[in-house]
Amino acid sequence: MDLGVVLQNDPPAWRVVDLARQAETYGFSHVWTFDSHLLWEEPFVVYSQILAATHRVTVGPMVTNPATRDVTVTASLFATLNEMFGNRTICGIGRGDSAVRVINGRPVTLAELREAIGVIRGLASGEAVEYRGSTLRLPWNPDSRLPVWVAAYGPKALALTGEVGDGFILQLADPDVVAWSVAAVRTAAERAGRDPDAVRICVAAPAYVTDHAPSDAEAGRRALAHAYDQCRWFGGMVGNHVAEIVARYGPGGSEAGAGVTIPHALTDFVAGRQGYDYNEHGRAGNTHTAFVTDEIVDRFCLVGPAERHVERLRELAALGVDQFAVYLQHDAKDETLRAYGETVGPAVRDLVRARE
Repeated sequence: MDLGVVLQNDPPAWRVVDLARQAETYGFSHVWTFDSHLLWEEPFVVYSQILAATHRVTVGPMVTNPATRDVTVTASLFATLNEMFGNRTICGIGRGDSAVRVINGRPVTLAELREAIGVIRGLASGEAVEYRGSTLRLPWNPDSRLPVWVAAYGPKALALTGEVGDGFILQLADPDVVAWSVAAVRTAAERAGRDPDAVRICVAAPAYVTDHAPSDAEAGRRALAHAYDQCRWFGGMVGNHVAEIVARYGPGGSEAGAGVTIPHALTDFVAGRQGYDYNEHGRAGNTHTAFVTDEIVDRFCLVGPAERHVERLRELAALGVDQFAVYLQHDAKDETLRAYGETVGPAVRDLVRARE
């Protein structure tokens, strides 16, 4: 299993670059960042510095959208980075959330997302594409290559991912939801005549490593409670996405005419949700996550001693997950990178013996 890290573009930007450099040193394969241009700094500017400061990691947004950037501009950004640093970029994309809603916009339709994926990937992979009645290409970097991974939760978006995505991004680590989502993506890929195993699977969630055996039991309990509180924001973010699905299909509802039942493990937890404040989007300690219980944090995130992280990652790998991307939005960024680089990562990678 590959390991990625997901960073926010909070100033100072050089701190983001430094965390990316550390991640590469610890063996992470991917560095992702949020893309929300009012809430945080512009990611593509930061990507150029991350790529300049590293040697191997693949870099990109988790996730961008087709609403706040013209898709030809997005393709040009990726192709330029690829020309400067080799083909070390990746595009995570969705319909649009915080970047769109903060400016009172609306997420794009799935049809618009499908077109955007084709245009961005095609142009940034040296191909000619049809767009707005013209045939377009980026003639200055025909060797650029760009995989596009799609972030999705609902049945129709999962189907789109399987039909056209190079990869699938699921932003939560609940094994039941992962199993259902991966099956939906691979079924759609097979129906579209694609090799379902060719679609890469990425699970992204916060991870917070606590001490295995603290000398003071009460201190250990406090540390675990603190870790839960540092990751509780994630349930609020996921709930904001899931609430839209519940509004459309109902709790555990079915997509009309498709016979797809949404698992209660994904939908039931939003029953106590009161609303969402994008000013606190993706931030630990925000004020709109009271409905997120410790049990939800446990299911959606990886919290606890390193052994618990290894156990969950092995379970996810058995479900077909190729990459686990660590959301690093809490107060233990350096400690988490170190724990994953020195303990968790080596335990979930295939062991190659020098001598049999």
